[in-house]
Amino acid sequence: MPLLVMKFGGTSVATLDRIRRAAKRVGREVANGYDVIVIVSAMSGETNKLVGFVEETGPFYDAREYDAVVSSGENVTAGLMALTLQEMDVPARSWQGWQVPLLTTDSHASARIEEIPTDNLNAKFGEGMKVAVVAGFQGISPEGRITTLGRGGSDTTAVAFAAAFGAERCDIYTDVDGVYTTDPRITSKARKLEKISFEEMLELASLGAKVLQTRSVELAMRYKVRLRVLSSFEEMSDNAGTLVCAEEEIMESNVVAGVAYSREEAKMTLQSVEDRPGIAAAIFGPLAEAGVNVDMIVQNISDGGITDMTFSCPVGEVARAEKAMTDAKAAGDIAFAGIIADTDVAKVSIVGIGMRSHAGVAAKMFKTLRDEGVNIKVITTSEIKVSVLIDRKYMELAVQALHDAFELEKAA
Repeated sequence: MPLLVMKFGGTSVATLDRIRRAAKRVGREVANGYDVIVIVSAMSGETNKLVGFVEETGPFYDAREYDAVVSSGENVTAGLMALTLQEMDVPARSWQGWQVPLLTTDSHASARIEEIPTDNLNAKFGEGMKVAVVAGFQGISPEGRITTLGRGGSDTTAVAFAAAFGAERCDIYTDVDGVYTTDPRITSKARKLEKISFEEMLELASLGAKVLQTRSVELAMRYKVRLRVLSSFEEMSDNAGTLVCAEEEIMESNVVAGVAYSREEAKMTLQSVEDRPGIAAAIFGPLAEAGVNVDMIVQNISDGGITDMTFSCPVGEVARAEKAMTDAKAAGDIAFAGIIADTDVAKVSIVGIGMRSHAGVAAKMFKTLRDEGVNIKVITTSEIKVSVLIDRKYMELAVQALHDAFELEKAA
């Protein structure tokens, strides 16, 4: 039988009524002749509540027990979804990560999927099961302990199952009805995209778009899993949502597909750093070891063998970055005069596969921002994106202006 993977996020299963609504969608696909693997998140707010309980026990909790606690939310949803489907006379059963088994690394709270053997589920499908309801976000370590995949891990679970079982498609149901050219809350001109390439979606996800988790898009691109993002609150339609697919499936597209933003950014500058071979490794090695996610990097022109090094990172990691640099200086690995942290900046990016074959896209972006009086602090580019760091107070203005300048409200 052809197989579909359907993933329902926390808002889609927040109540029994919403679980029933989601179950009807699953039942429709079963009636269309599919076997279905359903991946469920915990009910909306449940994971945060469980994390809070763990943190109340003490600051130095055992990560293995953390996983045991926070993974329980998905188990509840999986059981309720299976019961609801059974009430609809759809042969269904729930599966926890260890029952599949979904094999992961032993990095508790941030495990990575190693393998998903298909024998157990396929045997049950062969016996007449039509729907396997799998608890997302969780797996089992080589030591036999429950693991979790980190925030957004249910998206990754869904894509991994679609790859392992050769699913026709992986449908991600959420509280938005697709992928937009930018955040509709910032500009009413934002347009829902019918299709977007894996590469564009990966850039948008990594640059601040919250529709899909970055790891899930990476996995989909690697295994060519066709993803569809759609709302569980809209009427059911065969053409609903946005399809994330290979570039070859998209006949025509705009030069720029979308504008992304991230307001939780910081710009850090190390002043008067010695300009010598190995200095970049001496700076960014300790930052990596401290878990600081560095993005943009700019090194100023050397003046008498001395330079400044500027980089951006999430605003929540500033203290960690400052400590890593101070420790490295104390150890004699690097020398600098001071650290300046600007925590009042935002990152705005344009993304599009059309940039590969069109000149002048970056120049148009910079001119648009200049015309709006927006000063650019840092620039970084790739083959299909241009990102700038600007004062946070201009973020919404920049997004709106760029959306208008590239006429993203118009389809190609």
